[in-house]
Amino acid sequence: MSAAPGLPDPVEPGIAPSPRDTAPTAGSVLVLPARVYREILAACLDGYPLGACGLLIGEVETSERAQVRDTHVATNEAASARVYTVAPRDMLRADREAEEAGLVLLGVWHSHTHTDAYPSPTDVAQAPDPDWHYVLVSLRDSEPVLRSYRIRDGHSEEEAVVLQ
Repeated sequence: MSAAPGLPDPVEPGIAPSPRDTAPTAGSVLVLPARVYREILAACLDGYPLGACGLLIGEVETSERAQVRDTHVATNEAASARVYTVAPRDMLRADREAEEAGLVLLGVWHSHTHTDAYPSPTDVAQAPDPDWHYVLVSLRDSEPVLRSYRIRDGHSEEEAVVLQ
């Protein structure tokens, strides 16, 4: 399977080793369909030079494994390259979409336009739900890099991302 023109192949993608040279530590797994992966990357690239954001919709399979089914691209109300704020109306729409489909909001994604795909102190401080998955896309290098974290009690732990 190949990606849309200009996007990394989802089978050998920009899911890269940690810039901190550590393997995922959370023990949890986020399963991400290739279609959703491509939609997230496209939205991040379309939003550049500002940060892009959106919500993950899916189902919790276990406390340590979640299956993403869809994404809802949101407006970054901060209109900034450094921070993001999901528009409240987009949060409400995504929550309704999830509920109508018998799914839940699993988390949020956003781009880092000039830094690694690693939670910033602001990301950690503003993480609203310890059960959520926080997907970050770095646009710093020539290829986007997507990584996911669990942020709990002020600490972020990388989790494995499995593309399907």
